[in-house]
Amino acid sequence: MRGVVIAGTGSGVGKTSIATGLMSRLAKKYRVQAFKCGPDFIDPMYHQAATGRPSRNLDSFLLSDDRIRSLVGWAAQDADICVIEGVRGLYEGFSGDGDLGSTAYIAKLLGFPVVLVVNAGSLNRSAAAVVNGFRAFDPQVNIAGVILNNVSGQQHSDKLDTVMETYCPGLSVLGKVRKDREHTLGQRYLGLKTLHSFSRGEIEPLETLTDPIDLDLLMGLAEKCTAELSAASPFVQRRAGLKAAVPVDDAYCFYYRENLECLAASGVQVQQFRPVDGDPFPDADLAYLGGGYPELYAEQIARNSDFREGLKQLAAEGRPVLGECGGLMTLCRTITDRDGRSFPMAGVFDAEARMTGVRHGPTYVMAEAVDNPLFKGAVRGHEYHYSDVIPADGAHFVFDVKRGLGIQRKRDGLCVRNAVGTYMHQHALSADDWAAGLVAAAQQAL
Repeated sequence: MRGVVIAGTGSGVGKTSIATGLMSRLAKKYRVQAFKCGPDFIDPMYHQAATGRPSRNLDSFLLSDDRIRSLVGWAAQDADICVIEGVRGLYEGFSGDGDLGSTAYIAKLLGFPVVLVVNAGSLNRSAAAVVNGFRAFDPQVNIAGVILNNVSGQQHSDKLDTVMETYCPGLSVLGKVRKDREHTLGQRYLGLKTLHSFSRGEIEPLETLTDPIDLDLLMGLAEKCTAELSAASPFVQRRAGLKAAVPVDDAYCFYYRENLECLAASGVQVQQFRPVDGDPFPDADLAYLGGGYPELYAEQIARNSDFREGLKQLAAEGRPVLGECGGLMTLCRTITDRDGRSFPMAGVFDAEARMTGVRHGPTYVMAEAVDNPLFKGAVRGHEYHYSDVIPADGAHFVFDVKRGLGIQRKRDGLCVRNAVGTYMHQHALSADDWAAGLVAAAQQAL
């Protein structure tokens, strides 16, 4: 298997712009399987637009080593090259004294060489100090190449050539990228762009940005990958014969693809629809609402009474309904946006969702399922939101939060019958059989 990790010295060094541009250029000749380290929903959307294939999240806090290997082997079985975009700096992870959750952990686990993106703006010899410091920090991480970003001109470029030859002998410099604000993605507020609201035209400038990077040299480094991975499916297989209603549009766009594939592997037909565009609620045995931006489309959701009433009726019948973050908000009585406007939602839970502008997270979550109709035992996930959910007195919660925030006082998972709404995003492969509770509850309600 050929593979490479595009990592950064920190956030904001341009690794998403560079990784996406490289994926797009490679995809003109090769089948590229993209991955993203960490719990990120936006960057994989850019990757998919660049490669034409779903990008996958690799997270060593959420997933075991075996499941990471299994996911990579299965997803990349017909690919020519794997390109993994890192998260934050190469060594940032779950804690300050270990590499769990870091890009470095994934690179070592898979045996992929690392190409380090360095913001070389205003640097010359200091760039070598940065690179050599990263190489020395963990010798088990194979930093095989470097991309120097934000190079200001020819004089700066020539100095960097001298620096790298003098102080970093033997390290491949794949390219020097000129300072270019026009062709970068920039530091974006999570939510300005989603899969349905940006075009291929926004990926093409990233190809231009990465023109100075040598693709043959990159492919040569990827050839040195040591991974030998199984192509077997990582999902539990069953024949449930069920249908799941899953909204997928600009309001509901944050799904780990593996969660939908896990349902399909269990024999659940995933019926995607677009409630923001007025699609009615489909005939279904269960519903799964991912995260996204229902607050930005609250007026359209409020107008789609068939969608809201369909959710409420499904829950009233005791069929399983799972809402994550934006899905949780939709299951409340109302959503109040940042302008103070209130819109009716499904009313499954006696609760109000309010946009506050106060950021909660991003943070990893560790919780225990208690009297939970859909999940059992210890659960891991992540949360990141700008809203609060205010439940009525006497609300029933089915997650005790050990790490993270939850909805209220370390409790998460509002529950009515078999409907559960949570701020936590779970990854299906973080559990032995993530779909088991959903399938069982749906079958019992038939």
